[in-house]
Amino acid sequence: MGASPVASLDVAVEGLRSAKGQLRVCLTADPKNFPACVDDARAVTRTVAAADRGLRLEGLAPGHYAIAVIHDANGNAKLDTFMGIPKEGFGFSRNPAIGFGPPKFTAAAFDLGADGGVQPVKMRYLL
Repeated sequence: MGASPVASLDVAVEGLRSAKGQLRVCLTADPKNFPACVDDARAVTRTVAAADRGLRLEGLAPGHYAIAVIHDANGNAKLDTFMGIPKEGFGFSRNPAIGFGPPKFTAAAFDLGADGGVQPVKMRYLL
């Protein structure tokens, strides 16, 4: 038996207000755990300096995924809100329209093949 194919994924973050803080990135194939990835043992989560404006995820199995990104500008490891409205930037793969609350997994989902890929994520700021 051959080894399972693995792919890499470049996440390119666009539209950051500043290079302060960190980007918190969550990649999941589980619709039930999108966008938070809290109860998903197979989710890939990374934190990188916001100045990097993206990252590469390697060793991924080809599949159906969605990405959520938070611009944690103050570095407190959470998305700050005011009356339920995010005070920090956020974005998702495929850049779906935003209504009340985060998009559904299906709106942000994409297929990653064995040859890898790139997902641009446009940051949004509501306050």
